[in-house]
Amino acid sequence: MSDFFDINNQLLIVIADDHEIVRAGLKRLLNIEKSFKIIDEARTGEEAVELASYHKPHVLLLDILMPVMTGIEVLPLIKKMSPETMVVMLTAFEDALHIEQAIDAGADGYLSKDIASADLIEAIKKVVLGERVFSKSILNMMQHKLFKSQSDAKPISITKREQEVLNLIAEGKTNAEIAEMLFLSVRTVESHRYNLMQKLQCSNTASLVRYAIKNKIANV
Repeated sequence: MSDFFDINNQLLIVIADDHEIVRAGLKRLLNIEKSFKIIDEARTGEEAVELASYHKPHVLLLDILMPVMTGIEVLPLIKKMSPETMVVMLTAFEDALHIEQAIDAGADGYLSKDIASADLIEAIKKVVLGERVFSKSILNMMQHKLFKSQSDAKPISITKREQEVLNLIAEGKTNAEIAEMLFLSVRTVESHRYNLMQKLQCSNTASLVRYAIKNKIANV
């Protein structure tokens, strides 16, 4: 993001959850951090899209199970309406299917609702700096699935440059951003991405991210 704060030097946050008690609890927790400002609340997936488009917040905390449209269904719409908004899933669902769907839809983070307040605040600070964040319970679950799936697989060798590209993919960087950061052409980055998917037998970005977790990724 080009500007992390508003004119009052605060991060603008929208909370999207259909349970009033959850929204109230989150507001109490996040108001502890003086650099955060809760500017609005959404009760449905449709409202989340509308508020993201209207406010263009720095961060939107989004539940998965929402009325009208689910969090995963509205996530691409939010990214389209407000590309610079960092969307963090904050949910009770800790299964691989929902996590992969969220990553594929463009989530910048995936946190469990039982996350400690200090860890949630730290995660929000990290995500606005461009890091993709996961709570420890979700990170552990994804690591377990990765290691289990690879236990009988043949050793895989990737180059140092491929590892660098993989790490940046895990952080949510686009091909153009990776090219600029590594002083490569976009076509070269695309080639590295293709080679990684072939070597790691990954069919999508979520699979690449899951593989990268054991090497380098932000976690809280």
